[in-house]
Amino acid sequence: MVTLSKRKPLRVTRGLGIDEHDREGRVLTTEFADFFLVNVYVPNSKRELTRLLYRQQWDLDFLAYLKRLERRKPVIFCGDLNVAHMEIDLARPKDNMKNHGFTPEERAGFDALVGAGFLDTFRVFEKGGGQYSWWSQMNGARARNIGWRIDCFICSSALRPQLKAARIYPHVTGSDHCPVGLELKVRRVAKT
Repeated sequence: MVTLSKRKPLRVTRGLGIDEHDREGRVLTTEFADFFLVNVYVPNSKRELTRLLYRQQWDLDFLAYLKRLERRKPVIFCGDLNVAHMEIDLARPKDNMKNHGFTPEERAGFDALVGAGFLDTFRVFEKGGGQYSWWSQMNGARARNIGWRIDCFICSSALRPQLKAARIYPHVTGSDHCPVGLELKVRRVAKT
């Protein structure tokens, strides 16, 4: 995992500070003057839900980590969250109820993020469905747009005034995922 930036960060750290999670290399935090940027690859609960309990603990620990950072400055985090939050975030919600990535427990973990004051930036701008960031590699799912929106930019609500756009780039190929993006308004500082 790497963060590319035109501005030199103040600091880059790896992990949450919890060995059980950190040995999987899932978190990279880049500190800038105005915010923290956290890249994350959230654990998958697996097809038979063999890692669902671990995933639930991860969700609690990751949220606690984000809230600790947020005490210092706003947080933006992005990556593969391995959960479709709402029914509009996947093409076939009824077929996937209780499947990994769409269990009530995983969705409750996302609810907890929102309840703690974080914004799903894509949903700030787009209220409808049909836009996805991941497609199965089987049965031409991508060509038929049978996908899931599991790659997201989430931010502290304090950054809401700076949000300019959040996008999904489904036409960028090369993976079963596509890129997602977030654009912030530049804050102008008055010179004295």
